[in-house]
Amino acid sequence: MAEASTRTVERALALLATICERGSANLADSARDCDLAPSTALRLLRTLEATGFVAKDEAGIYRPGGRMIQLGAAALSSESLTDLAKPVMEKLVAQTGESVYLSVEWHSDLAIYIGIMQGTHSVRHTSWVGRTIPLDISAAGHALRGDVNSDGYVVVERGVEPDVTAIACPVYSEARIVAALSFVIPSYRVTESEASRCGELLVSAAAELSAQLSRSPKPDSEERQS
Repeated sequence: MAEASTRTVERALALLATICERGSANLADSARDCDLAPSTALRLLRTLEATGFVAKDEAGIYRPGGRMIQLGAAALSSESLTDLAKPVMEKLVAQTGESVYLSVEWHSDLAIYIGIMQGTHSVRHTSWVGRTIPLDISAAGHALRGDVNSDGYVVVERGVEPDVTAIACPVYSEARIVAALSFVIPSYRVTESEASRCGELLVSAAAELSAQLSRSPKPDSEERQS
């Protein structure tokens, strides 16, 4: 009995992993990836869907569900990503005096702020850590979708709030976008040249952070020899 339960858990986790890795998958692809009969895969996916770990759209495509994204965001906010981002965010504040945010995708249409480095100006954006923002109208959302200009960043005026301009760029782990760095600035301070300067600084900072996230760890034997 215990062995059968363990096997069921293993199969469910394998399905969850393949959907997360693919980003989306139909029943046939999910079953094939996990070497499961479609009927078995469907039964397990229904359970994952009922518990919020996957979501299914009208076309029958499965994607990571709200519960899975929530847990992932919580892990990112308390572990390595925010720790790794802190030095580059501190540097950005020192260079501009503006507040810098770190965000990740929360749902298919939402991003969530998981970190902030407060700016030093007397008038600055208050902390929105833990708040969600729409992907479609926010600079962070555009960056998370890779919708940036030829220089690698995006500028959005009055996207989420009036009188606020946000500038953002994506952060990568290998070839995959995993986060976005962004400035959130009162619009009266953002000239065209300042927006370009902030964008260039973000791209440089994101490249530095992306390099750390993409760096492969050394094998134990190599670490001992170095």
